[in-house]
Amino acid sequence: MRSFQAEEDYWRIRQFLRQVSLLNDRHDFSWSLLRWDYWRWHVNENIFHFNLQDVITLWEENGQIVAVLNPDGSGEAFFQIHPAFKNDGILSEMLNVAEQKLPNLKENGKKELIVWVNAADDSTKQLFTQRGYSRSKFLAEHMRRRFFTQPIPDSVSQSGYAVRALGDESELPARSWLSWKVFHSDEPDEKYQGWEWYRNVQCVPIYRRDLDIVAVAPDGDLAAFCTVWFDDITRTAVFEPVGTHPNHQKRGLGKMVVSEGLRRAHKLGATLATVSSYSPAAYALYDSMGFKEFDLLEPWVKEW
Repeated sequence: MRSFQAEEDYWRIRQFLRQVSLLNDRHDFSWSLLRWDYWRWHVNENIFHFNLQDVITLWEENGQIVAVLNPDGSGEAFFQIHPAFKNDGILSEMLNVAEQKLPNLKENGKKELIVWVNAADDSTKQLFTQRGYSRSKFLAEHMRRRFFTQPIPDSVSQSGYAVRALGDESELPARSWLSWKVFHSDEPDEKYQGWEWYRNVQCVPIYRRDLDIVAVAPDGDLAAFCTVWFDDITRTAVFEPVGTHPNHQKRGLGKMVVSEGLRRAHKLGATLATVSSYSPAAYALYDSMGFKEFDLLEPWVKEW
């Protein structure tokens, strides 16, 4: 066991997660390559600013990574484990480290940690229960998947709307503003902090601008988006994020951009597409696009 040390570890973890994905038949029992990349370059760089040496721990055998512990947000822990090494012993050790390094300190002076587990993983849930964890009130994450053996659903073209790839850097302010309106529709626009964060998104090693898809309204404004991340090693296309501006919803734009993303990924050789979702509206969209199969990722919480 050791802490994350340098940039070389970032690249080694990428290879480890690719290997684990293939061993798990590309189920997201551990993080996908994209989720690791997206967390490193967007979630952490733009939001949480963790020192990687403080929050990431690796387990190795004979110089090879066999497990990784890392957060997503503050007070969370995720367990990435090679299936050949998954047992209660290593899980207990990882949980010890997580409780030491990753909990939130609450106003009442107590610590709190949320750990995430596949809903079908009864042995891990039993271990968490023995350690004082219980199912959190927070929503579970649906890890949806569909194979390209299924036909790609057609989408109805909306009059005056066009679908294309994102433009050059001059279009990043508009793309950033669209994300703000989609994911912060209930917040005042005065909280908007600019567009430069999107440069970090484009630093993700597998980012391709031809897979950063937008729908353009008749007046030229960006109305919806769907970013697709294709890993040619696992032949998996991850859809993250997908959204439509509140003023342009209920017009089928989500289906338009997802259909376009599926077509482009298929041409590149993808055999599996995945997407994560929490809300009923997202469930309905992805179900209609063939993402019917899913794994469920549950949050469990402990306070002490």
